[in-house]
Amino acid sequence: MGITTMFYLTHPLDAINLKSGGLGIPGGVIGGLVALIIYARIKKLNFLQWADYIVPGLALAQAIGRWGNYVNQELYGSPTNLPWKIYIDSAHSNGNPGYYHPLFLYESLYNLANMGILIWIDRKYQDKLLSGDLLLIYAVFYPVGRFFLEFLRLDISTVLNININQQVMAVIAIGSLITLIIRHKVGRKISKETKEIEEI
Repeated sequence: MGITTMFYLTHPLDAINLKSGGLGIPGGVIGGLVALIIYARIKKLNFLQWADYIVPGLALAQAIGRWGNYVNQELYGSPTNLPWKIYIDSAHSNGNPGYYHPLFLYESLYNLANMGILIWIDRKYQDKLLSGDLLLIYAVFYPVGRFFLEFLRLDISTVLNININQQVMAVIAIGSLITLIIRHKVGRKISKETKEIEEI
C-alpha cells in the first residue's frame, strides 16, 4: 500500500482539507457532478442535458488548473532530457534536483484536445447524440489519457502494489464506453420498432 494511500486511510479528513492543497482532479469532478445532480433535482432540470453543456468547459478548466502544478513544481514525471523538460529544485524533488517530464503540461494539452473534440462532436453529430453522450465521451477520453500519463508519474498511489489511480481510470473509461454503446444500440432498436409500428 502506498504512503499516500496509507496516510489518507489513517487521516481521512485530510482528504478534504483545502488548506493542505484541496481535492485532486477526480475528487473535484465527482464533487461537481454531485452538486449538479442536487441542483438539477431542486430546479427540476435535466441532469444529463446540463452535464453535456458543462463538460467542454470542465475540460478547459482542467487544462487551466493544471498550470497550478507548474507554479508549485509538482506533477512531474520521470527524468528526461527532452527539449521541453522542466527543472525541479531540490525542495520539490525529495533532494533530487534535475530535469523531469512536465506531466502537468501533457495533461493540460490533452484536456484542451478533449474540449475541442467534445465541441466538434456536439456540432458534427448533434442530431445523433442522446442527452448525456458528451458526458460519457468525456468519461472515456479523459480517463484514457490519465491512464497512460500515470506510467510517467513518480508519486503514484498504490493499493496492494497496484496503481489505484490507473485502475480507477480504466474502470471508468471501459464502463462509460460500454454504456455509450449499449444506450445507442437500444436507442436504434426502439427507433426501428417505432418506425415499423408507424408503417403498419
